[in-house]
Amino acid sequence: MYLLGYDIGSSSVKASLVEAATGKCTASAFFPPQEAPIASAQPGWAEQDPDAWWFYLKQATAAVLAESRVAPVDIKAIGISYQMHGLVCVDRAGKPLRPSIIWCDSRAVPYGQRAFRKLGTAWCLSHLLNSPGNFTAAKLAWVKDQEPALYEKIWKIMLPGDYIALRLTGTAATTVSGLSEGIFWDFADNAPSQRLLEVMGLDADLLAPVVPTFGDQGRLSAAAARELGLAAGTPVTYRAGDQPNNALSLNVLNPGEIASTAGTSGVVYGVIGQVAHDPLSRVNPFAHVNHSAENPRLGVLLCINGTGILNAWVRRTLMPESLSYAAMDDLAAQVPVGSDGIAILPFGNGAERMLENRDTGCSFHGVNFNRHGRAHLLRAAQEGIVFSFQYGIEIMEEMGLRVNKIHAGRANMFLSPIFRETLAGVSGATIELYDTDGSVGAARGAGIGAGIYRSAAEAFSTLERLAVVEPSSREEYCEAYERWKSYIKP
Repeated sequence: MYLLGYDIGSSSVKASLVEAATGKCTASAFFPPQEAPIASAQPGWAEQDPDAWWFYLKQATAAVLAESRVAPVDIKAIGISYQMHGLVCVDRAGKPLRPSIIWCDSRAVPYGQRAFRKLGTAWCLSHLLNSPGNFTAAKLAWVKDQEPALYEKIWKIMLPGDYIALRLTGTAATTVSGLSEGIFWDFADNAPSQRLLEVMGLDADLLAPVVPTFGDQGRLSAAAARELGLAAGTPVTYRAGDQPNNALSLNVLNPGEIASTAGTSGVVYGVIGQVAHDPLSRVNPFAHVNHSAENPRLGVLLCINGTGILNAWVRRTLMPESLSYAAMDDLAAQVPVGSDGIAILPFGNGAERMLENRDTGCSFHGVNFNRHGRAHLLRAAQEGIVFSFQYGIEIMEEMGLRVNKIHAGRANMFLSPIFRETLAGVSGATIELYDTDGSVGAARGAGIGAGIYRSAAEAFSTLERLAVVEPSSREEYCEAYERWKSYIKP
C-alpha cells in the first residue's frame, strides 16, 4: 500500500511515493530539472502559468512510477503541498483565466493597505489575525480593479494547491487553512470574512466550498488518471500550504513545538493553542493543518530574509575560494561562544517584517583589528543568524508560545554543529533533526486523511530522527544574545 505526495513549489514540482507501512520513500522525482521560470512583466510582479505546474506534475509522476514500478491501484491516497499566498482565477470550465499571481508578487500591497485602513487595525488583528497585506485577498482586489472584464469571468478563485486538486478531481474546494493564508478567514466568526469581502468589493461566491484539510476532498477523475497513469477513483485526502505542510512533515502539531528551516532565508513556524495575534504584525498567524474552532491550533509564521545568504556572502567575500562550508564550521569552532564580543546583524536581504518592515542592512559590531580574525567573523555570522531566530521566537512567546522543541530537516544551516548548538543554547529548546521533505510529508498527510493511519502519531511513528541536540551553556549563549540584541535600533 502506497501514498503519493506532491509539493507544488515555485521552483519545481516534486512527487514522492511512500510505503504506508514503513514510511519509507520508495521513489521521488522533481520537474523541471532547472528552476521553473517566473514571469515579471513589471518590477515587483511574479507570475507562473498554472498549467505549467500540471505539466511538471505529470513529468514527476511518470518518473516516480517508472522508478518504483508500483502498480497504480496500490496507491491508496494523494496529498498536496503547495506554494502559499498565490492567486489562481478559473472560469466555469476550470480553465485559468490568467497566469497565477504568486507569493513573491508585491503589486497588491496598496490594496491590502487600503483595506487595512478601512477595516481598522483592531478589527483586522482580532478577526483576521493579520493585516490584509499582500496576501491572496489583496491580489484578487488588484485583479478586480485592474482587469475588471477578466474579473467578471471568474467562476472560482483558488490557491495553487486548490487548482492542482481541481485538475486531479474536477472538484473546486479549499480549506480553512487555505482561506486563512489568503486572509479570507474570520477567526472570530469561524467563517469566511464577509466584512473583508465587502470592504474590498469582492464576491463571496468566488470562494470555493470548504473541505477538511484531512479527509476525502475528491476522487481522481478518469481524465486525470489517463494523463497521469494513475488509477481513477484514487482519493485526494490532504492539502496544505508549504509552511504548514513542512511543519506536518516534521511532526510539529502541538503547542510549544516549532518547525524551522534555514536556507537562503529562514523560517520559524511555531504552534500555539489559542487564537492570538501580534499587535505589531511582526509575525503571521494562520490556521494550522489540525486547527478547529473547538481545538485551536495556529501556526505562527516568521520569515527571516537574512539567513543562509549571510553565511554565503561571508564565504564568497571574505574567505579563500577553496574553503568549504564544513571547513568554515571547523574554523568557527575554534572561537568561544559569543565570538569574543563580535555581533553581526544578518538583515542584509531586504526589509524584515520581524523588525516592523525596516530595512536596516547587515552590520558588524565590536570588531577589534588587533584581536579578531576570520574565525571570529564566521562564528559571529552563524550566531547572528541564530539570534535573529530567537528574536522571532520571543515575539511568538508574547503570543503564548511556550517553546520546548524545535524540529528541522538536516539541511542547509542545520548541517552546522555551531548553528544547532547555538539555537538550542539560546532558546533552551531541544532540537530534533529529521529526514523528510514536503512531498513525503504530503504523502503521510494523505495517509492520515484517508484513515490509513489511525492518528498523526501512527503516521509519524516511522519518521527517522537523525540527531538530537540538547541545550547547554545557556548562560553564555544568553549573554551573547543580549549583547547582540542591544544593537537592534528601535
